[in-house]
Amino acid sequence: MPSVPDHVSLLEEAFSKKSWHGTNLRGSIRGMTAKEAAWRPGPQRKCVWDHVLHTAYWKYTVRRRLTGEKRGSFPLKGSNWFDVPRPSSKMAWREHVILLEHQHAQLRDAVAGLSERQLNERVSGSKLTKGYLIRGIALHDIYHTGQIQLLKRMRSEAGV
Repeated sequence: MPSVPDHVSLLEEAFSKKSWHGTNLRGSIRGMTAKEAAWRPGPQRKCVWDHVLHTAYWKYTVRRRLTGEKRGSFPLKGSNWFDVPRPSSKMAWREHVILLEHQHAQLRDAVAGLSERQLNERVSGSKLTKGYLIRGIALHDIYHTGQIQLLKRMRSEAGV
């Protein structure tokens, strides 16, 4: 069974550290402008910015479930998918990237504070263990990194 340091390492590889699979979540948005992040391949389609807010929210949700924190403390109103500011602005994009980084740091610190025994405990009100949830959120980062990389390629091929 993976240890607490293994779980922290997995979170970091999926988010910001060098990974065997290539780009991680933070790397996928590095240097991106607000205009690029807000580009959509079509009406009602997701943009990179949507994925950034979504992943920030789920990092918050997993941390809350690991720590037993009550709902309602996420800085944005709503849940899961959020409205991207229109028109997009450099300042709003920067704030939302910082939000993602902050939620990741809080999650990482919560995981690092667990004991080995706690990894095998069930999350309150769930059949899932804390270790399973942590591994799942790391995979969630990698999944959305792929979505972001695809959107970047589509934007490039569209000549935008």
